[in-house]
Amino acid sequence: MPQAAALLQIAPDPMIRVMVVDDAVVFRGLVTRWLSEEPDMQVVSAHRNGHEALESFNRVDPDVVVLDIEMPVLDGLATLPRLLEKKPGVTVIISSTVTRRNAEVGIKALSLGAADYVSKPETNREITTSPVFRRELVQRIRTLGRRQKARASAAYARAAAPAVAEEKPAPFKLRPVSKVLPRVLVIGSSTGGPQALQVLLLGLGPALAKLPVLITQHMPPTFTTILAEHLGRAAARPAHEGVDGEPLRPGMLYVAPGARHMRIARRDDEAAIVVDDGPPVHFCKPSVDPLFASAAEVFGAATLALVLTGMGSDGADGAARIAAAGGTVIAQDESTSVVWGMPGTVAEAGVCADVLPLPQLAARIARLVAGDAR
Repeated sequence: MPQAAALLQIAPDPMIRVMVVDDAVVFRGLVTRWLSEEPDMQVVSAHRNGHEALESFNRVDPDVVVLDIEMPVLDGLATLPRLLEKKPGVTVIISSTVTRRNAEVGIKALSLGAADYVSKPETNREITTSPVFRRELVQRIRTLGRRQKARASAAYARAAAPAVAEEKPAPFKLRPVSKVLPRVLVIGSSTGGPQALQVLLLGLGPALAKLPVLITQHMPPTFTTILAEHLGRAAARPAHEGVDGEPLRPGMLYVAPGARHMRIARRDDEAAIVVDDGPPVHFCKPSVDPLFASAAEVFGAATLALVLTGMGSDGADGAARIAAAGGTVIAQDESTSVVWGMPGTVAEAGVCADVLPLPQLAARIARLVAGDAR
C-alpha cells in the first residue's frame, strides 16, 4: 500500500469515541443517551464490569473511558492499569459516588494514570435529575477527548509531512518577579492537579518550611480530606483542610474543603483562613479566584501564586489581582499539563513571571522562597 494511502487509514476520526463501564444499567443508559445527543461524541460500547470492557477494548478502540470504581468480577481500580496497557494514550475518567473508600480509591486511580474524577449522585433519581452532573461529565469528556484527538492529529500530521518543521508557539509576555520575599504560596489546580501537586511538593523539600501553602483543587467533599492527607505525606509536612478562623503558620499545607471557598483575611493582626459557603465561582466550589484575590489583598507583593493544570479559566481574575498588587504568578506549561485551560488563560493574559514545565516548577519556587529572583 502506498504511504499516502496508508496514512489515510490512520487519520483520526473527529468523533470522540466513548466507552462506559458501570454495573448500574440506569447509569449506562443515561450516559449513552446524553452522549448520543452531543454532535461530537459516540458511545462505542457500554459494559457492566471491567472484564467485559477489556474483552471489547481493542475492537471498539475508545478515546475516553468513563469508569466506575465498585463493580463485580473486575472493579475499576483493577481495570484501570489494564486499559492503559492496551492503549497508553486512552483517557480514563473515574465516575463514582463519594464515600471515604471511593475517595481513597479515586485518589489512587489518579496517581495510576486516570485523567479525572467526576462524583456521581448517590441515587438513580438524583443522577436522572441532576443537570450539574450531566454538564460536568459531558464537559470533561469533551475537553479531555478533544485533547486526545488533538494529539492524535498532531502525530498524524507529523507522519504525513515529516519534513515540515513543527510550529513553535509564540513566547508569552512575562512580568518581572516581585522584589519582595514571598510570605505565602497559593496554588490553584483542577484536572490533573492531584498528580501535579504530588510532583511539586516532593520537589520543594525544605522550602515548604518557610511559608504557609494554601491549595485550591477542584474536588468534592471527602476527596479534599483524602487529598490533604496524601499531600502531607508527599511533602513530609503537616497538612489538612483549611478551618475557618485558623491562623496561617509557615510549614503548613492547607487544602480548600470540598464545596466551600477558602480565603485569607487579616484577623487580630495576623493572617487567618476564612471558609465560606458562598455561591460557585466559574461553576467551581471551591474556586481558585477567591483564594488568589484574598491573598493579593492580605499579602500584596509578598504573594507567590502557582496555576497548575486544569480546565476552564478559574484563577485568572485572582492571578491578575496578584500581579497588579506586585506579587509573582507562575503557570505550568502546556506540554506537561493534562489540560491547559487554567494555566493557559493566565499565561495568555500576560500576568505570569514564568511559564514552566512541571519538573522545573519546584526548583524555581524554591529559589524565589530563598530570595533568589534570577
